[in-house]
Amino acid sequence: MTIEQIARDFGVHPMTLQKWLRRADIDQGAGPGQSRTESAEVRELCKRNRLLEQENEVLRRAAAYLSQANLPGKGSTRSWLRSPKQGSLSR
Repeated sequence: MTIEQIARDFGVHPMTLQKWLRRADIDQGAGPGQSRTESAEVRELCKRNRLLEQENEVLRRAAAYLSQANLPGKGSTRSWLRSPKQGSLSR
């Protein structure tokens, strides 16, 4: 039997059957290429990488902002901890 005869029996175009056979070979490791499992894994890893890059950017910006806020004369965030009369207690 030829590919054309089998494709006709399945009611599909011969090229569709060829693609299915090629994909099956790749998934079984018999042909060159990336299996569907590997493709899904790569997609998930790319998504995770993108998320981690976004998180790193947020942390980088937060660190830059906080380091600027703690500089003297720039309105330190700790100034509210100091009282005007340090060391004196009223009794």
